[in-house]
Amino acid sequence: MMEKVICNACPILCKIRCGKKGACSRYENKNGKLCRTAPIVLIQKTDQPEFLGESEQGTREILHAGNTFITGVGAKTTYPDFKPAPFIIGSQVQGVDVVTVVTEGIFSFGAVKVKIDTDRHLGPEQAAIYYGGQQVGHVTTKEYGSQMLAIGGVNYLANGDKKVGKQACHTMVELCNKQPQNYEIEGGVSITIQAGKAPIINGIPEKRMRVGCGSATIGIFAQQWQGLCDEVIVVDDHITGVLSEHQAGKILGMSPTGIKIRGRKSTPGRYFHVANPGSRWGGTDITDPLNIIKNIDEELAYPGLRLLFVSTTGEDYAYFVLDELLLPQPAEIPAALQIITDRIGENCEPSICSVLFMAGAGGSLRAGVTENPIQLTNAIKKGDVNVTCGGIPTYIWPGGGITFMVDVSKMPDDSFGAVPTPAIVAPIEFSMRQDVFQKLGGHMDALISFDDFMRENREDIQMIAWQEDTPWPAAPSTSKLPN
Repeated sequence: MMEKVICNACPILCKIRCGKKGACSRYENKNGKLCRTAPIVLIQKTDQPEFLGESEQGTREILHAGNTFITGVGAKTTYPDFKPAPFIIGSQVQGVDVVTVVTEGIFSFGAVKVKIDTDRHLGPEQAAIYYGGQQVGHVTTKEYGSQMLAIGGVNYLANGDKKVGKQACHTMVELCNKQPQNYEIEGGVSITIQAGKAPIINGIPEKRMRVGCGSATIGIFAQQWQGLCDEVIVVDDHITGVLSEHQAGKILGMSPTGIKIRGRKSTPGRYFHVANPGSRWGGTDITDPLNIIKNIDEELAYPGLRLLFVSTTGEDYAYFVLDELLLPQPAEIPAALQIITDRIGENCEPSICSVLFMAGAGGSLRAGVTENPIQLTNAIKKGDVNVTCGGIPTYIWPGGGITFMVDVSKMPDDSFGAVPTPAIVAPIEFSMRQDVFQKLGGHMDALISFDDFMRENREDIQMIAWQEDTPWPAAPSTSKLPN
Protein backbone atom coordinates (compact mmCIF):
# COMPACT_ATOMS: atom_id res chain seq x y z
CA MET A 1 0.00 0.00 0.00
CA MET A 2 1.41 3.37 -1.08
CA GLU A 3 2.22 5.80 1.73
CA LYS A 4 0.38 9.05 2.33
CA VAL A 5 1.89 12.28 1.00
CA ILE A 6 2.17 15.29 3.28
CA CYS A 7 1.15 18.52 1.54
CA ASN A 8 3.10 21.55 2.76
CA ALA A 9 1.27 24.11 0.63
CA CYS A 10 -0.32 25.62 3.75
CA PRO A 11 -0.15 25.24 7.55
CA ILE A 12 -2.82 22.50 7.58
CA LEU A 13 -0.24 19.92 6.38
CA CYS A 14 -2.78 17.44 5.01
CA LYS A 15 -1.77 13.78 4.91
CA ILE A 16 -3.22 12.66 1.58
CA ARG A 17 -3.86 9.05 0.66
CA CYS A 18 -3.08 7.83 -2.85
CA GLY A 19 -5.76 8.91 -5.32
CA LYS A 20 -7.25 11.42 -2.84
CA LYS A 21 -7.24 15.21 -2.57
CA GLY A 22 -6.31 17.45 0.33
CA ALA A 23 -8.78 19.54 2.32
CA CYS A 24 -8.60 22.43 -0.14
CA SER A 25 -9.10 20.15 -3.19
CA ARG A 26 -6.17 21.91 -4.84
CA TYR A 27 -3.58 19.15 -4.32
CA GLU A 28 -3.79 15.39 -4.71
CA ASN A 29 -1.70 12.28 -4.27
CA LYS A 30 -0.94 10.77 -7.67
CA ASN A 31 0.94 7.50 -7.27
CA GLY A 32 2.78 8.80 -4.24
CA LYS A 33 3.54 12.23 -5.72
CA LEU A 34 1.97 15.50 -4.58
CA CYS A 35 0.35 17.13 -7.63
CA ARG A 36 -1.71 20.23 -8.32
CA THR A 37 -5.27 19.42 -9.41
CA ALA A 38 -5.46 22.37 -11.82
CA PRO A 39 -3.01 23.40 -14.57
CA ILE A 40 -0.64 26.36 -14.50
CA VAL A 41 -2.20 29.15 -16.54
CA LEU A 42 -0.08 30.90 -19.17
CA ILE A 43 -1.09 34.03 -21.05
CA GLN A 44 -0.35 33.95 -24.78
CA LYS A 45 0.25 37.18 -26.67
CA THR A 46 -0.46 35.84 -30.14
CA ASP A 47 -2.58 33.17 -31.80
CA GLN A 48 0.41 30.88 -32.06
CA PRO A 49 -0.10 27.22 -31.09
CA GLU A 50 1.11 26.05 -27.72
CA PHE A 51 4.25 24.59 -29.30
CA LEU A 52 5.82 25.76 -32.53
CA GLY A 53 6.59 22.40 -34.17
CA GLU A 54 9.46 19.92 -34.48
CA SER A 55 13.10 20.88 -34.18
CA GLU A 56 15.90 19.23 -36.20
CA GLN A 57 16.45 16.86 -33.29
CA GLY A 58 12.81 15.75 -33.41
CA THR A 59 11.76 17.54 -30.21
CA ARG A 60 8.97 20.09 -30.13
CA GLU A 61 10.05 23.73 -30.03
CA ILE A 62 8.50 25.74 -27.23
CA LEU A 63 6.82 29.15 -27.42
CA HIS A 64 8.97 32.24 -27.35
CA ALA A 65 9.20 33.86 -23.92
CA GLY A 66 8.36 37.29 -25.34
CA ASN A 67 4.89 36.05 -26.33
CA THR A 68 4.05 34.09 -23.20
CA PHE A 69 3.60 35.06 -19.55
CA ILE A 70 3.46 32.50 -16.75
CA THR A 71 0.84 33.46 -14.18
CA GLY A 72 0.55 32.38 -10.58
CA VAL A 73 -2.71 30.54 -11.28
CA GLY A 74 -1.88 26.92 -10.46
CA ALA A 75 1.72 27.70 -9.49
CA LYS A 76 1.51 26.47 -5.85
CA THR A 77 2.47 28.49 -2.79
CA THR A 78 5.66 29.49 -0.99
CA TYR A 79 4.66 27.91 2.33
CA PRO A 80 6.66 27.33 4.53
CA ASP A 81 7.89 30.88 4.44
CA PHE A 82 11.58 30.28 3.97
CA LYS A 83 11.51 28.58 0.57
CA PRO A 84 11.73 30.45 -2.76
CA ALA A 85 8.65 30.98 -4.89
CA PRO A 86 7.59 27.97 -6.98
CA PHE A 87 8.82 29.55 -10.21
CA ILE A 88 11.45 32.25 -10.67
CA ILE A 89 11.72 32.58 -14.43
CA GLY A 90 14.17 34.47 -16.59
CA SER A 91 13.21 35.74 -20.05
CA GLN A 92 13.75 38.71 -22.34
CA VAL A 93 11.43 41.65 -23.00
CA GLN A 94 12.52 44.05 -25.74
CA GLY A 95 16.05 42.71 -25.41
CA VAL A 96 16.22 43.25 -21.65
CA ASP A 97 16.75 40.37 -19.20
CA VAL A 98 13.63 40.17 -17.04
CA VAL A 99 12.78 37.99 -14.05
CA THR A 100 9.22 37.07 -13.09
CA VAL A 101 8.62 35.56 -9.67
CA VAL A 102 5.48 33.43 -9.89
CA THR A 103 3.53 32.14 -6.90
CA GLU A 104 0.17 31.74 -5.23
CA GLY A 105 -0.28 33.66 -1.99
CA ILE A 106 -2.18 32.50 1.08
CA PHE A 107 -4.09 35.59 2.19
CA SER A 108 -5.61 35.64 5.65
CA PHE A 109 -5.43 39.41 5.37
CA GLY A 110 -7.64 39.70 2.30
CA ALA A 111 -11.05 41.15 1.56
CA VAL A 112 -13.37 41.99 -1.30
CA LYS A 113 -14.44 45.54 -2.12
CA VAL A 114 -17.63 45.73 -4.19
CA LYS A 115 -18.93 48.73 -6.12
CA ILE A 116 -22.63 48.53 -7.01
CA ASP A 117 -23.77 50.96 -9.68
CA THR A 118 -27.22 51.98 -8.48
CA ASP A 119 -29.31 54.81 -7.09
CA ARG A 120 -31.34 52.35 -5.07
CA HIS A 121 -30.93 52.33 -1.31
CA LEU A 122 -29.21 49.07 -0.42
CA GLY A 123 -29.00 49.65 3.31
CA PRO A 124 -27.69 52.16 5.84
CA GLU A 125 -23.96 52.66 6.19
CA GLN A 126 -22.38 50.11 8.55
CA ALA A 127 -25.33 47.76 8.03
CA ALA A 128 -24.41 44.09 8.28
CA ILE A 129 -24.22 41.96 5.13
CA TYR A 130 -25.32 38.34 5.62
CA TYR A 131 -24.45 35.26 3.61
CA GLY A 132 -26.02 31.96 4.54
CA GLY A 133 -27.23 33.46 7.80
CA GLN A 134 -23.73 34.62 8.84
CA GLN A 135 -22.47 38.19 8.80
CA VAL A 136 -19.61 38.42 6.29
CA GLY A 137 -19.30 42.17 5.70
CA HIS A 138 -20.90 45.59 5.92
CA VAL A 139 -22.16 48.51 3.85
CA THR A 140 -19.73 51.40 3.51
CA THR A 141 -20.02 54.77 1.79
CA LYS A 142 -22.10 55.89 -1.15
CA GLU A 143 -20.11 57.27 -4.05
CA TYR A 144 -21.26 59.05 -7.21
CA GLY A 145 -24.06 56.79 -8.44
CA SER A 146 -22.65 53.78 -6.63
CA GLN A 147 -22.81 52.01 -3.28
CA MET A 148 -19.69 50.44 -1.80
CA LEU A 149 -19.66 47.18 0.15
CA ALA A 150 -16.91 45.43 2.11
CA ILE A 151 -16.98 41.63 2.29
CA GLY A 152 -14.57 39.40 4.17
CA GLY A 153 -11.33 40.40 5.83
CA VAL A 154 -9.22 38.94 8.60
CA ASN A 155 -11.76 39.66 11.34
CA TYR A 156 -14.22 37.33 9.64
CA LEU A 157 -11.67 34.80 8.39
CA ALA A 158 -9.62 34.44 11.55
CA ASN A 159 -11.15 36.30 14.49
CA GLY A 160 -14.70 34.95 14.26
CA ASP A 161 -15.83 31.42 15.01
CA LYS A 162 -15.08 28.59 12.59
CA LYS A 163 -18.48 28.72 10.88
CA VAL A 164 -18.21 32.46 10.21
CA GLY A 165 -14.71 32.07 8.81
CA LYS A 166 -15.79 29.22 6.55
CA GLN A 167 -18.78 31.15 5.20
CA ALA A 168 -16.77 34.33 4.64
CA CYS A 169 -13.98 32.44 2.89
CA HIS A 170 -16.38 30.53 0.66
CA THR A 171 -18.28 33.60 -0.55
CA MET A 172 -15.07 35.58 -1.11
CA VAL A 173 -13.67 32.83 -3.33
CA GLU A 174 -16.92 32.54 -5.28
CA LEU A 175 -17.17 36.32 -5.77
CA CYS A 176 -13.57 36.54 -6.93
CA ASN A 177 -14.14 33.62 -9.30
CA LYS A 178 -16.94 35.65 -10.92
CA GLN A 179 -19.77 33.51 -9.57
CA PRO A 180 -23.13 35.01 -8.47
CA GLN A 181 -23.59 35.35 -4.72
CA ASN A 182 -26.77 36.19 -2.80
CA TYR A 183 -26.72 38.47 0.24
CA GLU A 184 -29.16 40.01 2.69
CA ILE A 185 -28.45 43.52 3.95
CA GLU A 186 -29.71 44.39 7.41
CA GLY A 187 -32.42 47.04 7.15
CA GLY A 188 -32.09 46.97 3.38
CA VAL A 189 -32.38 44.72 0.36
CA SER A 190 -31.65 41.26 -0.93
CA ILE A 191 -28.98 41.49 -3.60
CA THR A 192 -27.26 39.18 -6.05
CA ILE A 193 -23.71 40.23 -6.91
CA GLN A 194 -21.60 38.89 -9.78
CA ALA A 195 -18.44 40.54 -11.10
CA GLY A 196 -19.08 42.38 -14.36
CA LYS A 197 -22.84 41.74 -14.26
CA ALA A 198 -25.81 43.92 -13.31
CA PRO A 199 -26.79 43.73 -9.64
CA ILE A 200 -30.13 42.07 -8.94
CA ILE A 201 -31.88 44.03 -6.21
CA ASN A 202 -34.92 42.43 -4.58
CA GLY A 203 -35.19 40.16 -7.60
CA ILE A 204 -35.05 42.98 -10.19
CA PRO A 205 -31.93 43.47 -12.37
CA GLU A 206 -30.63 47.03 -12.23
CA LYS A 207 -30.16 48.68 -15.61
CA ARG A 208 -28.61 52.12 -15.37
CA MET A 209 -26.08 54.07 -13.36
CA ARG A 210 -27.29 57.65 -12.99
CA VAL A 211 -25.94 60.39 -15.22
CA GLY A 212 -25.29 62.54 -12.14
CA CYS A 213 -27.04 63.87 -9.05
CA GLY A 214 -30.17 65.99 -9.48
CA SER A 215 -28.18 69.20 -9.53
CA ALA A 216 -25.68 67.86 -12.07
CA THR A 217 -28.51 66.65 -14.30
CA ILE A 218 -29.98 70.17 -14.22
CA GLY A 219 -26.63 71.59 -15.23
CA ILE A 220 -26.18 69.14 -18.10
CA PHE A 221 -29.62 69.49 -19.67
CA ALA A 222 -30.79 72.99 -18.61
CA GLN A 223 -30.13 74.58 -21.99
CA GLN A 224 -31.92 71.77 -23.80
CA TRP A 225 -35.03 72.17 -21.63
CA GLN A 226 -35.19 75.93 -22.11
CA GLY A 227 -38.38 76.94 -23.93
CA LEU A 228 -39.87 73.45 -23.78
CA CYS A 229 -41.07 73.62 -20.17
CA ASP A 230 -41.25 76.15 -17.36
CA GLU A 231 -39.95 74.03 -14.51
CA VAL A 232 -37.95 70.82 -14.19
CA ILE A 233 -37.44 68.96 -10.92
CA VAL A 234 -34.86 66.17 -11.00
CA VAL A 235 -35.62 63.80 -8.13
CA ASP A 236 -32.60 62.40 -6.31
CA ASP A 237 -32.04 60.91 -2.88
CA HIS A 238 -28.89 62.98 -2.47
CA ILE A 239 -29.33 66.36 -4.21
CA THR A 240 -32.65 67.11 -5.90
CA GLY A 241 -32.41 69.87 -8.51
CA VAL A 242 -34.97 72.59 -9.31
CA LEU A 243 -34.28 74.24 -12.66
CA SER A 244 -35.75 77.73 -12.16
CA GLU A 245 -33.90 78.21 -8.85
CA HIS A 246 -30.66 76.60 -10.00
CA GLN A 247 -27.83 78.83 -11.18
CA ALA A 248 -28.11 77.26 -14.61
CA GLY A 249 -31.76 78.35 -14.84
CA LYS A 250 -30.97 81.84 -13.65
CA ILE A 251 -28.24 82.31 -16.25
CA LEU A 252 -30.71 81.16 -18.91
CA GLY A 253 -33.17 83.82 -17.71
CA MET A 254 -35.84 81.47 -16.38
CA SER A 255 -38.52 83.05 -14.18
CA PRO A 256 -39.36 81.76 -10.69
CA THR A 257 -42.31 79.35 -10.77
CA GLY A 258 -43.35 79.41 -7.12
CA ILE A 259 -43.19 75.62 -6.87
CA LYS A 260 -41.58 74.86 -3.51
CA ILE A 261 -40.39 71.35 -2.66
CA ARG A 262 -39.77 69.58 0.60
CA GLY A 263 -36.33 68.94 2.04
CA ARG A 264 -33.44 71.03 3.27
CA LYS A 265 -32.23 73.71 0.91
CA SER A 266 -28.48 73.56 0.33
CA THR A 267 -27.82 76.27 -2.23
CA PRO A 268 -30.27 77.74 -4.75
CA GLY A 269 -31.96 74.95 -6.69
CA ARG A 270 -30.30 72.17 -4.68
CA TYR A 271 -32.20 70.27 -1.96
CA PHE A 272 -31.26 67.49 0.46
CA HIS A 273 -33.63 64.92 2.01
CA VAL A 274 -36.69 65.50 -0.17
CA ALA A 275 -37.84 61.96 0.75
CA ASN A 276 -36.57 58.84 2.50
CA PRO A 277 -34.02 56.57 0.83
CA GLY A 278 -35.55 53.72 -1.12
CA SER A 279 -35.70 51.86 -4.42
CA ARG A 280 -38.06 54.19 -6.29
CA TRP A 281 -37.58 57.54 -8.03
CA GLY A 282 -33.91 58.61 -7.88
CA GLY A 283 -33.13 56.28 -4.99
CA THR A 284 -35.96 57.67 -2.84
CA ASP A 285 -39.07 55.91 -1.55
CA ILE A 286 -41.55 58.00 -3.56
CA THR A 287 -43.75 56.63 -6.32
CA ASP A 288 -45.69 59.87 -6.94
CA PRO A 289 -43.36 62.84 -7.54
CA LEU A 290 -46.08 65.31 -6.56
CA ASN A 291 -45.54 64.19 -2.97
CA ILE A 292 -42.33 66.21 -2.76
CA ILE A 293 -44.15 69.50 -3.53
CA LYS A 294 -44.49 71.48 -0.32
CA ASN A 295 -46.61 74.30 -1.71
CA ILE A 296 -47.23 76.42 -4.80
CA ASP A 297 -46.93 80.19 -4.47
CA GLU A 298 -49.99 81.80 -6.04
CA GLU A 299 -48.04 85.03 -6.56
CA LEU A 300 -45.56 83.33 -8.89
CA ALA A 301 -47.30 80.28 -10.38
CA TYR A 302 -49.83 80.57 -13.20
CA PRO A 303 -52.29 78.39 -15.12
CA GLY A 304 -50.64 76.55 -18.00
CA LEU A 305 -47.26 76.30 -16.27
CA ARG A 306 -45.47 73.27 -17.69
CA LEU A 307 -43.78 71.05 -15.10
CA LEU A 308 -41.51 68.06 -15.72
CA PHE A 309 -40.40 65.61 -13.05
CA VAL A 310 -37.60 63.21 -13.98
CA SER A 311 -35.23 60.87 -12.16
CA THR A 312 -31.45 60.87 -12.48
CA THR A 313 -31.54 57.85 -14.80
CA GLY A 314 -34.47 58.99 -16.94
CA GLU A 315 -36.30 55.76 -16.11
CA ASP A 316 -39.00 57.65 -14.17
CA TYR A 317 -40.60 60.81 -15.47
CA ALA A 318 -43.95 62.60 -15.38
CA TYR A 319 -45.28 65.73 -17.12
CA PHE A 320 -47.88 68.06 -15.64
CA VAL A 321 -49.62 71.33 -16.55
CA LEU A 322 -51.08 73.63 -13.86
CA ASP A 323 -54.85 74.15 -14.15
CA GLU A 324 -56.89 77.23 -13.25
CA LEU A 325 -56.62 76.34 -9.55
CA LEU A 326 -52.85 75.95 -9.92
CA LEU A 327 -53.10 72.20 -9.38
CA PRO A 328 -50.73 69.99 -11.41
CA GLN A 329 -52.68 67.91 -13.90
CA PRO A 330 -51.11 64.94 -15.74
CA ALA A 331 -50.51 65.58 -19.44
CA GLU A 332 -48.88 63.84 -22.35
CA ILE A 333 -45.23 64.70 -22.55
CA PRO A 334 -44.36 66.64 -25.73
CA ALA A 335 -42.16 64.80 -28.22
CA ALA A 336 -39.33 67.34 -27.87
CA LEU A 337 -39.25 66.81 -24.09
CA GLN A 338 -39.38 63.06 -24.55
CA ILE A 339 -36.22 63.23 -26.65
CA ILE A 340 -34.34 64.96 -23.82
CA THR A 341 -35.71 62.54 -21.24
CA ASP A 342 -34.51 59.65 -23.37
CA ARG A 343 -31.15 61.39 -23.69
CA ILE A 344 -30.71 61.24 -19.92
CA GLY A 345 -30.94 57.46 -20.24
CA GLU A 346 -28.52 57.46 -23.16
CA ASN A 347 -25.96 59.20 -20.96
CA CYS A 348 -26.27 56.61 -18.21
CA GLU A 349 -23.74 53.79 -18.19
CA PRO A 350 -24.91 50.20 -17.68
CA SER A 351 -25.17 49.26 -14.03
CA ILE A 352 -22.64 46.58 -13.09
CA CYS A 353 -21.01 45.05 -10.04
CA SER A 354 -17.28 45.74 -9.77
CA VAL A 355 -15.47 43.23 -7.55
CA LEU A 356 -11.95 44.05 -6.40
CA PHE A 357 -9.79 41.67 -4.40
CA MET A 358 -7.69 43.55 -1.85
CA ALA A 359 -4.95 42.04 0.26
CA GLY A 360 -1.68 42.65 2.02
CA ALA A 361 1.26 40.74 0.55
CA GLY A 362 3.74 40.02 3.31
CA GLY A 363 5.33 37.02 4.96
CA SER A 364 6.00 34.13 2.64
CA LEU A 365 5.30 36.14 -0.50
CA ARG A 366 8.19 38.51 0.03
CA ALA A 367 10.47 35.83 1.44
CA GLY A 368 9.75 33.79 -1.68
CA VAL A 369 11.35 36.57 -3.73
CA THR A 370 14.26 37.73 -1.60
CA GLU A 371 16.09 36.99 1.65
CA ASN A 372 15.67 40.68 2.58
CA PRO A 373 11.93 41.37 2.09
CA ILE A 374 12.04 45.13 2.72
CA GLN A 375 14.10 45.42 -0.45
CA LEU A 376 11.17 44.07 -2.46
CA THR A 377 8.72 46.46 -0.79
CA ASN A 378 10.97 49.43 -1.51
CA ALA A 379 11.54 48.36 -5.11
CA ILE A 380 7.79 48.11 -5.71
CA LYS A 381 7.20 51.59 -4.26
CA LYS A 382 9.96 52.97 -6.52
CA GLY A 383 8.34 51.39 -9.58
CA ASP A 384 11.20 48.98 -10.22
CA VAL A 385 8.94 45.94 -9.74
CA ASN A 386 5.61 45.34 -11.45
CA VAL A 387 2.99 43.46 -9.40
CA THR A 388 0.28 41.54 -11.23
CA CYS A 389 -2.38 39.01 -10.27
CA GLY A 390 -3.00 36.40 -12.89
CA GLY A 391 -1.24 38.74 -15.31
CA ILE A 392 -3.61 41.64 -14.53
CA PRO A 393 -2.30 45.01 -13.27
CA THR A 394 -2.76 45.82 -9.59
CA TYR A 395 -3.08 49.09 -7.72
CA ILE A 396 -0.53 49.35 -4.91
CA TRP A 397 -1.72 51.45 -1.98
CA PRO A 398 0.68 54.07 -0.64
CA GLY A 399 2.07 53.72 2.86
CA GLY A 400 3.63 50.69 4.47
CA GLY A 401 3.52 47.15 3.17
CA ILE A 402 2.43 45.77 -0.19
CA THR A 403 -1.32 46.35 -0.07
CA PHE A 404 -2.81 45.81 -3.50
CA MET A 405 -6.15 45.71 -5.29
CA VAL A 406 -7.06 43.94 -8.52
CA ASP A 407 -10.16 43.83 -10.72
CA VAL A 408 -11.16 40.17 -10.65
CA SER A 409 -13.32 40.45 -13.78
CA LYS A 410 -10.17 40.67 -15.90
CA MET A 411 -8.39 37.75 -14.24
CA PRO A 412 -8.37 34.19 -15.62
CA ASP A 413 -11.37 32.11 -14.64
CA ASP A 414 -11.06 30.21 -11.35
CA SER A 415 -7.97 32.14 -10.30
CA PHE A 416 -8.89 31.95 -6.61
CA GLY A 417 -8.99 29.11 -4.16
CA ALA A 418 -8.91 28.61 -0.41
CA VAL A 419 -7.22 26.66 2.33
CA PRO A 420 -9.14 25.55 5.40
CA THR A 421 -7.19 27.71 7.87
CA PRO A 422 -9.35 29.55 6.45
CA ALA A 423 -7.62 31.85 3.97
CA ILE A 424 -7.86 32.92 0.35
CA VAL A 425 -5.36 31.61 -2.21
CA ALA A 426 -4.67 33.99 -5.09
CA PRO A 427 -2.06 34.28 -7.84
CA ILE A 428 0.57 36.99 -7.70
CA GLU A 429 3.57 37.75 -9.90
CA PHE A 430 6.52 40.11 -9.45
CA SER A 431 8.29 41.18 -12.66
CA MET A 432 11.52 43.16 -12.78
CA ARG A 433 14.80 43.50 -14.64
CA GLN A 434 17.27 40.79 -13.73
CA ASP A 435 19.77 43.31 -12.37
CA VAL A 436 17.06 44.68 -10.04
CA PHE A 437 16.24 41.16 -8.86
CA GLN A 438 19.89 40.49 -8.10
CA LYS A 439 20.34 43.85 -6.35
CA LEU A 440 17.42 43.30 -3.98
CA GLY A 441 18.83 39.95 -2.90
CA GLY A 442 16.60 37.74 -5.00
CA HIS A 443 16.93 33.97 -4.99
CA MET A 444 19.28 33.79 -7.99
CA ASP A 445 20.00 30.12 -7.35
CA ALA A 446 16.32 29.32 -8.00
CA LEU A 447 16.25 31.20 -11.32
CA ILE A 448 15.38 29.04 -14.33
CA SER A 449 14.92 29.92 -17.98
CA PHE A 450 11.56 30.12 -19.68
CA ASP A 451 12.60 27.23 -21.92
CA ASP A 452 13.44 25.02 -18.93
CA PHE A 453 10.11 25.83 -17.33
CA MET A 454 8.25 24.81 -20.48
CA ARG A 455 10.17 21.56 -20.82
CA GLU A 456 9.49 20.58 -17.21
CA ASN A 457 5.83 21.62 -17.11
CA ARG A 458 4.55 21.24 -20.68
CA GLU A 459 2.05 18.56 -19.63
CA ASP A 460 0.60 20.72 -16.85
CA ILE A 461 -0.20 24.05 -18.51
CA GLN A 462 -3.22 25.83 -19.92
CA MET A 463 -2.89 28.64 -22.47
CA ILE A 464 -5.31 31.58 -22.51
CA ALA A 465 -5.36 34.65 -24.73
CA TRP A 466 -3.85 37.94 -23.61
CA GLN A 467 -6.35 40.77 -23.10
CA GLU A 468 -4.99 43.47 -25.34
CA ASP A 469 -6.66 46.23 -23.32
CA THR A 470 -4.28 45.45 -20.43
CA PRO A 471 -0.51 46.08 -20.30
CA TRP A 472 1.76 43.18 -21.12
CA PRO A 473 2.53 41.92 -17.57
CA ALA A 474 6.17 40.89 -18.07
CA ALA A 475 7.39 44.46 -18.56
CA PRO A 476 8.27 45.95 -15.15
CA SER A 477 8.27 49.50 -16.47
CA THR A 478 8.18 50.32 -20.17
CA SER A 479 9.82 53.67 -19.45
CA LYS A 480 12.89 51.78 -18.25
CA LEU A 481 13.10 49.54 -21.29
CA PRO A 482 14.80 50.58 -24.53
CA ASN A 483 12.62 51.57 -27.47
